[in-house]
Amino acid sequence: MIKQAQKNEAVIKVLQELKLNPTQIPDDVDTVYVYTLVKYGVFKHEAILNLFRERAIKDYFWDAYSSNSPFHFVENTRKYLNQNIELKTQIVNVKVNILGELEEFGESFIAVAKQTKSSKYQPYPDWNLDVYPKEFKALIFEKTRLFCGRDFVFKAIQNFINTQNKGYFSVIGDAGMGKSAIAAKYVLAGKFPCYFNVFAEGRNNPEKFLASIRQQLVKRYSLQNTDDADLRSLLQKASEQLKGQKLLIVIDALDEVEQEGKGNLLNLPQNLPDGVYFLLTRRLYNQETKRLTLSPDTPVDELDLTKGNYTTLSQEDVKEYIHLFIKNDDKVRNWINYRNISEDKFTEEIAVKSENNFMYLRYLLPGISEGKYNDLTLKGLPQGLHDYYTTHWNRMGMDNESNEKKVKILYILVERGEPISINMIAEILDEDEYEVKAVLNDWVEYVTQTINEDEQKTYYNIYHRSFLEFLKGQDKLGKSRKLFKEVNKSMANYMLKEMA
Repeated sequence: MIKQAQKNEAVIKVLQELKLNPTQIPDDVDTVYVYTLVKYGVFKHEAILNLFRERAIKDYFWDAYSSNSPFHFVENTRKYLNQNIELKTQIVNVKVNILGELEEFGESFIAVAKQTKSSKYQPYPDWNLDVYPKEFKALIFEKTRLFCGRDFVFKAIQNFINTQNKGYFSVIGDAGMGKSAIAAKYVLAGKFPCYFNVFAEGRNNPEKFLASIRQQLVKRYSLQNTDDADLRSLLQKASEQLKGQKLLIVIDALDEVEQEGKGNLLNLPQNLPDGVYFLLTRRLYNQETKRLTLSPDTPVDELDLTKGNYTTLSQEDVKEYIHLFIKNDDKVRNWINYRNISEDKFTEEIAVKSENNFMYLRYLLPGISEGKYNDLTLKGLPQGLHDYYTTHWNRMGMDNESNEKKVKILYILVERGEPISINMIAEILDEDEYEVKAVLNDWVEYVTQTINEDEQKTYYNIYHRSFLEFLKGQDKLGKSRKLFKEVNKSMANYMLKEMA
């Protein structure tokens, strides 16, 4: 509040020095732009102010504002900075988030424009420059939090885009090999339209995909008459707005899509307009599960993380990730030092045990930090992701009859197949909600939480498909057991009661 008051005071002072009335603002564009620069610019670094003082930037801004195309302003500003290296270097050196600054300036302009009450500034555009949907924000930042390496993947993608006029490029690998992290990093770096299929949350069908991509493309390219447009039509409309630029859409976990029929997954077109590319990530596939039939003139390429020299490059990235984690975690360093082993030896051993699986590292390294493996030596740590899951299952005593309640709760998460609340689990099993919460806390690293703000309720589901598949393979969770026939009956009774 103090800082805001100081800013308001500074704004008034600067306006008075420029002989501008703080309350009566003329409605011509140049003057409103000057007022905006003052309102926005207090306490800002000189480098970013120099950008907005440029006549070309002002013209780009007004063109984008008047056509309700904020992303055109982003693209034109980036092109301008690429041609003005000195100014770009100044902005980079002061570590300015350029996208955030462009959004803040636009919001300031709208606030000043509203003060004029002039119709020439209406309708006020949506100046939200958040280029990817909110439902993917947490996933993107989680996947990229300790991201490192994978340069060979990004070079291969860029080479495809540079040498082809359109097409599909796929990154392929086993569960946990970092495919989603690669997709998230690429989206974060390039602000590309995207869709992350999440099997456990039911966000994995053509209808939801099309709705999300339509919204993103409409917002980015100010497309008109798109309510009933299919994906092919949307891509054609977007391509007509590219003007020499390229459109790349990132789709993660194509293998998690649930779709009837034999057509292309997510109804991806067999042919694409020039300048349009798709980056896909997916697990290994056969011809039956591939479901990506393309016309002969549509370029296609893929990078299989499990093959050839890529396994060696992936292991180097794994080692870099381990080094980064050790550097940022005192408790892991203490675990290493207590056992009189070097950090290099620890890195080499864990890299081998990981089998190039980043999901394994995501679970194991935080587990070491939290003291879960204080009773084990380096040699005694689990080998590979499946062994890691098995180790945790055994350490939790899930095969003991005394833990039948825990097994039932996990079974419901598996059988439900979509997010479920603690309250619902408790009612199905006729258990206390506190008891259910305690069990879920035991499996916190494997269970993700989603808060429904409208209901003010938290929903739970299995974090990663690889763990879901591990659970489905456990005899303890076998559907044929009498125990789970009873649970299924309780689930059915609960649903009938809810529908009544």
